[in-house]
Amino acid sequence: MKVTISDVAKLAGVSTATVSHTINSTRYVSGETKEKVYKAIAELGYTPDASARSFRTGKKKTIGFIVPDISNKFFATMIESVENYLSSHGYHLIIANTKENPEREENNVRLLAAGLVDGLLIASTMENFSRFDALIPAGFPVVLVDRTFEVKRFPSVCVSNFQPIYRSVCRLAGKGDRRIGIIGGLPRLSTTTERISAYQQAMADCGLPVEDSLVRYGDSMENSARACLEDLLGEHCDAIIVCQGLMASETIIYLHQKGIQLAQDIDLVSFVDYDSDVYALYADQMDTIIQPVGELGEAAGEQILRRVEKPDAPIFEKVLTSAYKPCGA
Repeated sequence: MKVTISDVAKLAGVSTATVSHTINSTRYVSGETKEKVYKAIAELGYTPDASARSFRTGKKKTIGFIVPDISNKFFATMIESVENYLSSHGYHLIIANTKENPEREENNVRLLAAGLVDGLLIASTMENFSRFDALIPAGFPVVLVDRTFEVKRFPSVCVSNFQPIYRSVCRLAGKGDRRIGIIGGLPRLSTTTERISAYQQAMADCGLPVEDSLVRYGDSMENSARACLEDLLGEHCDAIIVCQGLMASETIIYLHQKGIQLAQDIDLVSFVDYDSDVYALYADQMDTIIQPVGELGEAAGEQILRRVEKPDAPIFEKVLTSAYKPCGA
């Protein structure tokens, strides 16, 4: 049964008019009352119709950004870029952190889309598109960032890394590496799917065996690379590709602690998606795939504001590209 505004009012202990004013910012509502209303909205999973007249009364000049890991410098850097762009256009930014948890993402989407913001940027951790789609109110401005779905129902801004990974595998194979391992992110993510696909195709095209034991998955969060590295070193890899910046930094530190020298004992391809002294220190000892993080954030800010102004505009997909820098180049 569909949850109504009356259900929210009853649970919050307020009138339906107060719920409406809270959602639409059409009248002053105390902070304590707002908290009760938003708590009831989240608990009931209430989603107002974005096309309803009351929902469209005025703009709040605020955008929400739902990210999977605020402690990851990739997303922290992107957030700063988004915020700079929005601020220059008179908008504020609200951040919600899901910690790669689909349930947390669902709760955050419901809460923010219930009237707190004019639009949402979402780096989704969900695998099920139907579940994600069901959360978004009709006509509500949404732009997917970094991660997308096969179903192209929402606009998106992302980075393609297929060619850089393909090139890196071919270069490693040309140097004589035969056991090339790879560490991807969560298997359910579009970014992981693309990167593993590029690796597998390049391995096959270079005449190298594509072995499941050479493919490992972390969760793109802190301390997830160690177990993957131990497995790959146990497989006697002579090269490793790490498809995410935080895990790449941990890989460099781990190999250093083990006394394994880059470019001598093992070849490394590292994603670089934020400024780090670790990257700078070992830049001439490994191949790098450099993510345009700042450009990605600015593009996301630009596209969500366009969507806020024209919610019914055609769906678009903006794809940026990474730069591949071979060791010593």
